[in-house]
Amino acid sequence: MSAPETRQGKPKAPSSGIMYLGVAGATVLVLVAGAAFYAATKQTRHDNVAAVPVAVTSKACEPNSLSVPAGERTFEISNKSERPVEWEVLDGVMVLAERENIAPGFKQTLKVRLAPGTYEVTCGLLSNPRGTLLVTPSQEANAEPPKATMRALLGPMGEYKFYLGRQSSAALRDAQELADAIEAGDLAKAQALYIIARQPYKRIEPVVHRFADLQNAIDPVADYFEKRENDPAFVGYHRIERGLFVTKSLDGLSPIADRLVADLTTLNERLKAMKMTPGILIDSAGNFTTQLSRDRLPAKNDSIAETDMTDLEANLDGIDKIVGLLRPVVKPVNPDLAHKIDATLTATKDEVAKQKSDAATASSTSASPSQRKELTAAFTNLADALNELPSAIGMNSNGT
Repeated sequence: MSAPETRQGKPKAPSSGIMYLGVAGATVLVLVAGAAFYAATKQTRHDNVAAVPVAVTSKACEPNSLSVPAGERTFEISNKSERPVEWEVLDGVMVLAERENIAPGFKQTLKVRLAPGTYEVTCGLLSNPRGTLLVTPSQEANAEPPKATMRALLGPMGEYKFYLGRQSSAALRDAQELADAIEAGDLAKAQALYIIARQPYKRIEPVVHRFADLQNAIDPVADYFEKRENDPAFVGYHRIERGLFVTKSLDGLSPIADRLVADLTTLNERLKAMKMTPGILIDSAGNFTTQLSRDRLPAKNDSIAETDMTDLEANLDGIDKIVGLLRPVVKPVNPDLAHKIDATLTATKDEVAKQKSDAATASSTSASPSQRKELTAAFTNLADALNELPSAIGMNSNGT
């Protein structure tokens, strides 16, 4: 018979109650730590991603003053008026980002990368007072590493500025010929010249749409004026278009045409004086194509003169110019993106050509809902590809 264990023998096992308490305590600590991490992560995501709410009424923005940290920000714009509205972020006369055709009672979001500074925002009708947007410095704004150099962009920037000058000069020349035909009382010639005169302007629209004051004088949308087509401030191409193709009368159009020539002269001078920056070249195509796919095409703003497809072709010519200039910059840093942009641009051109061909043989030149959906999808794919350019190219802070 073996001897019993003494105190110096095998240690006594802890009771099951103590073990349960230890496990429970450890579990609580893990849960608390996990909850703290989740809360911190969630707060970080909220700070970086949460949309900033803005309401647009018939008279102003609510709130009328906003403050956000620099970096990529999302705004949620609610239309609390009874008419479609637009909301723009302006740096002086330059449009940094915008949403058009926000329907009454609806919300739309706008994502934009903002540098520190003070900006203005438009609030619905062009006659409404503007709001203010203060963008404060942040670490996020300087977080992305550079990928390309200023030296690589100098050639494309210079060539694009030359292209803008050449096309704006052509737009001015064609507008003067249109004004001369209107002054001479030649309706048929004026109708033919109108369609031609818009094309150079539409080719440089990816940059021109940044100039809020000139855009609202040269190619405004009647819905954004208090009295719409009858508003005295409604001038430019579309006011001339109504006279030529709706009333089919030249009465009162001569001063409107002269004003168009004067505004295009100002545009030509402004483009010559404009300092070309990497941002203008890199961002313009994506921003403008997004505006087309998101706001203009779904809104069914068919032109009276039935120039929709011709206008889109000219827009694509301008986008193609930017893509061609940036291709040698993009390929070395992101060849897959370069291929993606080329493929979506070709597909979009093919879709517009197909729609134009279909319209030429159809009884109605207005795009059907299904056709408009196809166009919107093509331009959306192109916009998605073009909007990858800024992060793919980047820029060295020292500009070398």
